[in-house]
Amino acid sequence: MLQRLPALQHRDFRLLWLGQFASFVGSQMQLTAVNWDIFALLRGRTITWEVLGASVTLAADALGLGALGLVRVLPIIAFALIGGALADARSRRGLMLSASVASLSCAAALTVLALCGNTAVWPIYLATAGIAAATAFGNPARQALLPNIVPREHFTNAVSLNTLGMQIASIVGPAVAGALIGVTNVGVIYALNALSFLCVIVALLLMTYRDDARHASGNAVSLQAIGEGLRFVFRSPMIASTMLLDFFATFFSSARTMLPIIAAEILRTDAAGYGLLSTASALGSVIAGLVTSLRREIQRQGAVLIGSVLIFGAATALFGMATNFVLSYFCFALTGAADTVSTVVRNIIRQMHTPDALRGRMVGVNMIFFIGGPQLGELEAGLVAAAFGVSFSVVSGGIITVLLTLWVAARFPMLRGYRAVAQPAGA
Repeated sequence: MLQRLPALQHRDFRLLWLGQFASFVGSQMQLTAVNWDIFALLRGRTITWEVLGASVTLAADALGLGALGLVRVLPIIAFALIGGALADARSRRGLMLSASVASLSCAAALTVLALCGNTAVWPIYLATAGIAAATAFGNPARQALLPNIVPREHFTNAVSLNTLGMQIASIVGPAVAGALIGVTNVGVIYALNALSFLCVIVALLLMTYRDDARHASGNAVSLQAIGEGLRFVFRSPMIASTMLLDFFATFFSSARTMLPIIAAEILRTDAAGYGLLSTASALGSVIAGLVTSLRREIQRQGAVLIGSVLIFGAATALFGMATNFVLSYFCFALTGAADTVSTVVRNIIRQMHTPDALRGRMVGVNMIFFIGGPQLGELEAGLVAAAFGVSFSVVSGGIITVLLTLWVAARFPMLRGYRAVAQPAGA
C-alpha cells in the first residue's frame, strides 16, 4: 500500500499527517457542535427590523447560523496576509506550534462555557473567531511546509492524502458529534477538540525537519513583503483564475451551515439524523479522495477543475430541491466528491506555480478566497434563508455557481486547456 501512497514513506510527513488528521476530526466535531449549539439557543426566535417604514421579520436561527460565517471570515481577512508573510520569514514549524496552542486554548474556553451552562451566543462567536485567527497564522505555514518535507515526485500524492485526511475526518467528526449531542453536553465535544490539538503539537515536536535557522534570518515581515505576495498572485493568471473560481463556488454554494434547519424542518429528522447528513459531503469526498490519491497524476487539470466545480454547483441546487433524506444524502455526497477533486487540482496548480520563497504569502492570499468564500457564503446563505427560506437559498446558490463557472471558463482559456506540470516551482 505504501508503494501506492509514497508520501507516507517519509517520516515527517507521516507524523504531520497523523497529527493533523486527529486535529481535523476534532475540528469537524466542534464545527458540528457549534452549529447545533447556535441553532438550539436561537430556535423559534425571530428578529424584527424596521426597514423604510416596513417591519421585516427574520428567523433568528438562520440568521445566527449565517453570522457564524462572518465571525469566521473576519479574522481570516484581517490576519491571513500577515500569516502568509510570517510563513515566508519565520519558522513554519514554529508558527504551526503557536497556532495549535492558541486553538487549543479557544476550544478549552468553549468547553468551560458549555459545561457551566452558557445560554448566550456571543461567547461562542468570540471563541470561534479566536480559532479562525489561529488558522490564519497556522494554515499558510502548514501548506508552505509541505514541499519541504516531501520530495517533488511524491508531492501530488501528499496533496491528495492531505485532502483525503480532511474528508475522512469530515465523516468521522460529524457522525461522532451527532451521536454525542443527543446524549451529552456539547462541552464534551469541545473538550475532545481541545485534546485533538495536542496530537498536532506532539507530531510537530517529534519531526526531524527544522526550518528555524533557515527562516529566522529570512525575509522581513513588512507591507512590502505582503505586497510582493499580492502582486505575484494577481499577475499569475493560472493562480488568480483558480482562486476566483474557488471563491465563486464556495460563496454561493455554502449549504453546510444551513444543515440543522434542513435536517429539522425539511427532512424532519433529529440530532442523530443531522449528524448523519453532515457526513454525506465527506463520504463523497473520501471516495473521490481515494481515487485521486491512488492516481499517479491528473493530466488535464484545467478541464477536470472546471468540470468538478460545475458538478458541485449542480449538485448543490439539486440538494436544495430534495425533500427525501436518501436523495438529499446522495446530492450532498456528490458536492463533496466534486469539491475534493477541485481542491486537489487547485492546490497542485498553485504550489507548482509558486516559488518556495513566496509559498506562505500565496497561501495567505488564497485563504481569503478558500476560507473567506465559504464563510461569507454562510452569511449570504443565512440572510437569504432568513428572508426567503432555506430551500431558495441553497437552490439559487447552486445555479449561480454553475453560471459563474461557465463565465470563468470562457474568461480564462488558459485554464480550460491547462495540463499537469512536472514539479513544484522553486522546490
